[in-house]
Amino acid sequence: MQREPELAPQILRILKFQPKGLTISDIAKKTGVSREKVSRQLDILEVSGKVELRLIGNAKVYYTARRVPLSAFLCFTKNLILVLDDHQRIIQVNDQCEKTLRRPKEELVGRTLEEAEIPVVSSPEALAVIGSLEREQIITNLRHGGDGKDLFFQMQVIPTTFDDGGKGCTLVLEDITEQKHYLRNMEFLARTAMELVDLAPDANIFNYIVNRILEIIPKGLVYVQSYDELLKEFSIRAIAGPEFHEGLIELLGRDPVGLVFPTATIFDAPYHETLESIFTTQEFVLRPGSGTKTASFYDICFRQIPGEICDAILDRFGIEKFYCIGLIWKNQLFGLVGIFVPQGEILEDRQIFESFIRQASIAIAQRMTADALLRSEQRFREVLDLLPGAMSIIDSEGCYTFLNRAFVDLFGYTLSDIPTGREWFGRAFPDPECRKEAVTAWKKDLLHAGTGQVRSRIYDVRCADGECKTILFQPVTLSDGNQYVVYREQAGI
Repeated sequence: MQREPELAPQILRILKFQPKGLTISDIAKKTGVSREKVSRQLDILEVSGKVELRLIGNAKVYYTARRVPLSAFLCFTKNLILVLDDHQRIIQVNDQCEKTLRRPKEELVGRTLEEAEIPVVSSPEALAVIGSLEREQIITNLRHGGDGKDLFFQMQVIPTTFDDGGKGCTLVLEDITEQKHYLRNMEFLARTAMELVDLAPDANIFNYIVNRILEIIPKGLVYVQSYDELLKEFSIRAIAGPEFHEGLIELLGRDPVGLVFPTATIFDAPYHETLESIFTTQEFVLRPGSGTKTASFYDICFRQIPGEICDAILDRFGIEKFYCIGLIWKNQLFGLVGIFVPQGEILEDRQIFESFIRQASIAIAQRMTADALLRSEQRFREVLDLLPGAMSIIDSEGCYTFLNRAFVDLFGYTLSDIPTGREWFGRAFPDPECRKEAVTAWKKDLLHAGTGQVRSRIYDVRCADGECKTILFQPVTLSDGNQYVVYREQAGI
């Protein structure tokens, strides 16, 4: 018969290779010892923290305890670790905890969490989580606000059994603030990218830009200028910030939105900027003190605002620093974004700010391209409308998309009268036989003629007033599949 002191090591060896655990009966069979002795020995091992018990249905299943040397756990980690007894009294902290809290161990050990008043873990939320600990580890996220900034921690509450059999828990705090900020920034960029795509054509994109920038730096005073390359001038298009717009109206005596700053070019004296220099964020200090660059607010305003008003603006809003970046895409400058910040504030998320500015620059470039195409189309239609000869444009589906004035004067039909070829043939050729002949000829010519080839035909056409006119039709298939048709009245035929 095995003696009980020898039974404990044997049980531990058996459990070591049983990751799914064993019941008392399983262990009794493997050791050849009665269930009573195995049960008694397992109770001793559980109290000493060498095995763990889990209830699966009505069965008690035992596992080898997952034990880590506490000294190694405390020393070789960048996380904050506190070891508590079963009364939430601190019995040990690691060096990282001392360093972060700036409090010596002697000041913490022996106190309860509530007495120690430790940030994050002494909060009611954290104490409630720790108090709910039973057998299983608990993982939760906690937020701590301090110095105007939010810090985020992941807290693991791990059940702990000490060498003397005492129970407690180990708190492991991991700073996940950077992870939270990264996820927040990625969400911001994804959201704003979609919003810029979906922004209505008549929406003010400059207002959108300043309002999104305030999400990144809420205490910033923001403005956006557009740049007219032909006129070499900047124009303020939007302003945002706590009482910034209203304050500027009061100091300037006018609304600064629309204010124009004519300058020969920002690339010459006294600015000497380049596309490369304004592609990234520049920082200027507007008051005496340390900084990357010093600058005059008077110069930043292109010397268009009197110096005394510039000083009044700085004083009114407590402005200390100025950040500036260009709205640039494919080596073309579309404008500037400026952010003034009060004393003690900095632009922390500079990378996310610059990424958003790139998105906004692309959106502005696309808008300008779309506007240019629209203006080009409008000019083209104006030219066609002023032509002395009648003409029309028909799309590949047979719908009339444009009739010039000469067409309306010649036939009396408007676009609402003949939206499609079916309506045109029905009105222009009221006789069924004549209409069938005209439609057949149109389809035959269209089938055999190539792009750019004129297909001339002469027909008698009924006009809106009932008059019949002899017309030379000269349709041409364009490269996009549309039909360009010229109509000439044939006199004396």
